Parts: sequence; C-alpha cells; structure tokens
Amino acid sequence: MAPTLNLVGAGHVGRVLGRLFASSGAFTVQDVLTRGADSARAAVAFIGAGRVCASVEAMRPASVWMLAVGDDAIVPACERLAAAAQLDGAIVFHCSGAKASSELAAARAAGALVASVHPVRSFADPQAVAADFAGTYCGVEGDAAALAVLEPGFGTIGARTVRIDPAQKTVYHAAAVFASNYLVTVLDAALRAYVAAGVPEQVARELARPLASEALANVFRLGPEAALSGPVARGDHATVARQQEAVSRWHPATGQLYEALVAPTADLARRKRGVS
Repeated sequence: MAPTLNLVGAGHVGRVLGRLFASSGAFTVQDVLTRGADSARAAVAFIGAGRVCASVEAMRPASVWMLAVGDDAIVPACERLAAAAQLDGAIVFHCSGAKASSELAAARAAGALVASVHPVRSFADPQAVAADFAGTYCGVEGDAAALAVLEPGFGTIGARTVRIDPAQKTVYHAAAVFASNYLVTVLDAALRAYVAAGVPEQVARELARPLASEALANVFRLGPEAALSGPVARGDHATVARQQEAVSRWHPATGQLYEALVAPTADLARRKRGVS
C-alpha cells in the first residue's frame, strides 16, 4: 500500500505534485490544508484526491508530510505542525530551492525524518506542468532514510533526482537565478541598447534572437569555454573599456551591469585559453 501523504500548502507546486502522486499511486493523498477553505477545495479538485482540512489539528496522521509553502513560511508552518501532529517516524519535506532541510528542525525534534525536494521547473501553468512533468530534475537533500522513500516516489512520477550539498543550498538556488532571471535581465539590457542606438524594438529582438539562441545552444552543446566569443575572449581590452564607458554614459545602471560582467567573463576567457 502506498504511503499516505498530507499537504500543508497547495499552491501551484503542491497541486501539481499532489495530482501526480495521486494519479501514479506513488503516495495516497490524504489531507490538504491551505490558507483558506476555498483554495483548499480548489486544490483538492485539481489533485483529484484528498480531504479539505481547516487546521493542522484536524489533519490525520500520515507517513509523509509535504510543506508546499513559501520560503518564509517553512519554519513557522513546520513549528505549528510539530506542535499539533504526531510526527514520530514520519517524513516531513519541503519543496524550496532556496532553503535547506535544516529549516525543518522542529519536525526533526518531534521525531520526524526531514528532507528537501526542489523540482527545477516553472510552475506558472500547473495544468501544463502536470501534463509534462516527466524528466524534470529535482534537487534533493536531507536524511538518508527520508530520501530512501521520497526518491522512489518522485521517480514514479518521472522525476530525475540529483543530490545536492545542503550547506550550499543558497548557491544552488542562485544557479537557477543566473540561468533564468538574470539571463532575462542581460537580454533586456541588450534589447534596450539596440533601441538606444536607433534600432526599432521589434527589429532589436530579431537582431538579438540568433545571437542569444546560438550562444545558448553552444553552451549546452560545447560547454561555456568553447561557446565564449567577443571582445573579452579576444583580449580586446580597449574595446571593452570604450563599451563600458559608452554604456555607463547612456544608462548608469546598465553600465554597472556591464562592468560587473567583465571580470567573470575574463575568468571564463582564461579558462578557454587554458590559463589558470
């Protein structure tokens, strides 16, 4: 029989995982608690299983507890859970990419095994993610006995788990920010710079598109060292200095971004040349 699972928090991530666990039989979704009754009913409807609960005290004992709450809510939610529920021998895990399983200290003190499982996906469209979750990587860390249950469960829904160092959890999450959020910021700077040079906005996107697409493709096909090109890679220091000055005059904040990127790009160029 599949382990029972209670959900504390059922936003986009909780709903998707709940539906996948329920439909695959990896876990038996039992009780669902959110900040309001309406959202809990909507979550249960999306998941297709579970019972709406109005409080932690109303939730039944479970083999596994998933805290699918915001980063800042993990500790208080865990403390409320530890004070109200029977956790001895249970597994408690959260889904944050920024916080380590050590945030669940209250549950561990209550006798639970703790872990963190972070799906590396955007959950903006839960319906689409639920339909296309197979192959999703999940960064995992925590108690070995907890992971011995969670990793096979996530494997049942098609996840690929990768162990990460909990002491470097913040750096791990920063990797996703670099690969996603900051990439958008850099591309925005490129588009605004084209427009500042008199290029129409729509044309600017078409100018940047092949450069960005080909650079990304080369990074993942060849590696970042081989993919790097441009004035820093060539050692054209005068060109870099002129560009930094011109960008700073045009838009000081973007000039700071340009300056901040020179040193790590120069380090990458040294690696490209095989210089330590």
